[in-house]
Amino acid sequence: MKPLALAKLRLVFALSLPVALGGAIAAPTNSQVTGSSTPLTVRADVQEADARTGIVTARGNVQINYPSRDIQATSNQAQYFSNERRLVLTGNVYVLQEGNSIRGEVVTYLIDEGVFVAQPLPNRQVESIYLIPENTKPDRPSAPDAPPIQ
Repeated sequence: MKPLALAKLRLVFALSLPVALGGAIAAPTNSQVTGSSTPLTVRADVQEADARTGIVTARGNVQINYPSRDIQATSNQAQYFSNERRLVLTGNVYVLQEGNSIRGEVVTYLIDEGVFVAQPLPNRQVESIYLIPENTKPDRPSAPDAPPIQ
């Protein structure tokens, strides 16, 4: 397998790990997928919207707040591709969702799928921190009672 393909496969596995461990990164709810409008607030030094392409670009000190998905993010630039419902954050990206976080150079959020894909700078790594609930059950079941002696 080529190194780049292997790296992408590892990234997909790493990003799917929190879902396998109990949904650390929240999946979209039915109302989020069916088209109900939920506000996503973007603050930046400069913002432009192209009505022809449906692309909104924000540059400089970008701050994003998406309360319905409990997402907060910062980056140097953000582009929202409205036709594809895809948000691409670039440059010193930090995403926080329900206490879980991702840091990378480029983080793409596929809104309908509720999936994050993160990429690092060359020769660097992506960092993710996931909250994993502690197991409150005992490690081993207690020994069964011995049968009565007859």
